[in-house]
Amino acid sequence: MPTPLVIAIDGPSGSGKSSTARGVARKLGLSYLDTGSMYRAVTWHMLANKIDVRDAQAVAAEGPNVQIRVGTDPLAPEIWVGETDVSGPIRGAEVTEAVSSISAVPQVRAQLVQIQQEVTQTCANGVVVEGRDIGTVVLPNATLKVYLTADHHARATRRAAENGDDANTIAQSLQARDTADTTRTVSPLEKAADAVEVDTTHMTLDEAIQHICDLAVSRNG
Repeated sequence: MPTPLVIAIDGPSGSGKSSTARGVARKLGLSYLDTGSMYRAVTWHMLANKIDVRDAQAVAAEGPNVQIRVGTDPLAPEIWVGETDVSGPIRGAEVTEAVSSISAVPQVRAQLVQIQQEVTQTCANGVVVEGRDIGTVVLPNATLKVYLTADHHARATRRAAENGDDANTIAQSLQARDTADTTRTVSPLEKAADAVEVDTTHMTLDEAIQHICDLAVSRNG
């Protein structure tokens, strides 16, 4: 039996990871895991339960009480906290503004990395996993590691087109998130030594998806 294809896609906010990863999973018939949604789900829980997201000790203490279930269907990725479907609420501005603080808490990262690895092991058909530490921490033995990036202007413009916000405001938000992600002590955003960098600045979404599929097929023999 061939080894399941495991694709790790990392990169900064606004680089198109989610759309690209879901497209790759659909095209290759693989499962899909959005690890960023898991950090957002923890953030949603903390906010809903009035936990100060800037208090790392309080967040760490509450972490074990967060019960997360995550779906792996690229056509309809879902995530629950307990029995609440939070797929929509986790995309709100309040969660977006607070998620970097939650992502920097070591105990939260350790808890979610374990879940991510367990979920990945259940995907017998193979999986595309996207986030910021997949190739470096979560799946260091992935079949293919991709570091997806784009220039700052392209990232801001794309994000603005998605949600209708001002591109300049989004650019500032992306810069702040980049700084937080790349400078945190635990599992910072960085390109894995054996990752293939894919710059999508001048690529359409379909072109990016096809390029990564070609890389995966080539890598998997």
